[in-house]
Amino acid sequence: MINQTAGPVSAGDILYFMRVLLFIAFLSMGYTLSRPRSVPDDTKDELLLPSVVDSPEKEWADLPPWQRRASEKAIEGYAAAQEKKWRRWNEAMFERSTDHG
Repeated sequence: MINQTAGPVSAGDILYFMRVLLFIAFLSMGYTLSRPRSVPDDTKDELLLPSVVDSPEKEWADLPPWQRRASEKAIEGYAAAQEKKWRRWNEAMFERSTDHG
């Protein structure tokens, strides 16, 4: 036999149900927000910043040729310095640990 009486539900049961419902709502909201959205090809450029969509040639059209060459050289130098920095970091972090093992 069941020892419960048929009557109104206790407050604890309602709170538990609300907590479970809230947990399911947050779980589904998190899942929905974390999924990547597919965007039609014709609206992709509308969602990006103008600096990403425009080509660098458009922005550099009004620069003098010497300044354009200097900018390109500076960009290449920066990229080379970053590559060297990350190569050294990678060697320091991973290759040293394989020598001891």
